[in-house]
Amino acid sequence: MEKVEPVPYWRLSAFYLVYFSALGVLVPYWGLYLQSLGFDARQIGELIAIIMATKIVAPYIWGWIGDHTGKGMWIVRLASVLSFVIFALIFVEQSYGWLAFVMVSFSFFWNAALPQFEATTMNFLGADEHNYSKIRVWGSLGFVAAVAIMGLMLEHHAISMVPVVLLVLYAALMLSSFLVPVDTQPLHKHQQGSILLVLKQPQVIALLVICFLVQFSHGPYYTFYSIYLQEHDYQSSMIGALWALGVIAEVVVFLYIHRWLPKYGHRDLLIVALLLTTARWLLIAYMVQYPSVMVFAQLLHAASFGVFHAVAISLFHQTFVGKHQGRGQALYASVSFGAGGAAGSLLSGLSWQGLGSTQTFLIAAAIVFMAALLTRRYIKS
Repeated sequence: MEKVEPVPYWRLSAFYLVYFSALGVLVPYWGLYLQSLGFDARQIGELIAIIMATKIVAPYIWGWIGDHTGKGMWIVRLASVLSFVIFALIFVEQSYGWLAFVMVSFSFFWNAALPQFEATTMNFLGADEHNYSKIRVWGSLGFVAAVAIMGLMLEHHAISMVPVVLLVLYAALMLSSFLVPVDTQPLHKHQQGSILLVLKQPQVIALLVICFLVQFSHGPYYTFYSIYLQEHDYQSSMIGALWALGVIAEVVVFLYIHRWLPKYGHRDLLIVALLLTTARWLLIAYMVQYPSVMVFAQLLHAASFGVFHAVAISLFHQTFVGKHQGRGQALYASVSFGAGGAAGSLLSGLSWQGLGSTQTFLIAAAIVFMAALLTRRYIKS
């Protein structure tokens, strides 16, 4: 595929910056907000799982439309506008049923935006796909800034500020989506074979399973980590700082991963990342009372998300080409952050209530270790 000139670096980066700034408020603090409304661990797990669950279907539906129309950025714009409009309904009432309805509707569009934008970014980069991390790093910086600032704000303001800040960020995302040029994705007129032929390959099946397991293991972290720290007497500012530290470590990875991939290869980087992720969940399970250990555990976010995500994006981009590209990125989002994230959030809510926090993170460690074994067996490059 030919490279489109010029690459709108700052406009692409701005979208990632705002998108992940919103995620930097949603992921660490939404559980705390739901807890403030009086919901228990099971209900919190269910409500957060809803956001993940729509990623199972929504990205692939919109990916199919994007691949067959070549209008990926129009989909991103539509998704951004409707995400803002629907999320505003969160202020109508705060019952469990209403919040569930709003989150299903909101996240159906919210989860459509990023995979299509990832495909757009890759199309702009063309043969320079290894420079993806130089653009994506702005998303990590946005997450760091948002999580740290929100943590400080909550030291002096009520947790009810969380949905207000999110609405402002979704408005900014809507505006940033209109800064990126449209029609960047070529419409593929020639047949390139059924996508099922790609999905039948053993390495592709294994990759999808690995992505599912990795995000499944993150369920307790994304759903209960802030609550877990709060229960062990960590202040809001410290909780925010720990979240921010993890993403700072991720930023470092994005600055160097384009050098590591050609040198070490996908398989070896994945194995190291997954073994370090196993160690991370074990440390959080058994040593939460030691702030210095939690600092080290957060640095391992460089492996559990940074290395894993960069390698996975590259593998999916190389595996799903041509008219399958949008659906390839959508499958990554659907299987990992969608199915894996939803199952992880839902079952961690049940485990948290039934088995306790330590056992829940121990299960997460066992699951991601299984992913490491599958990587060693099936991933070739």
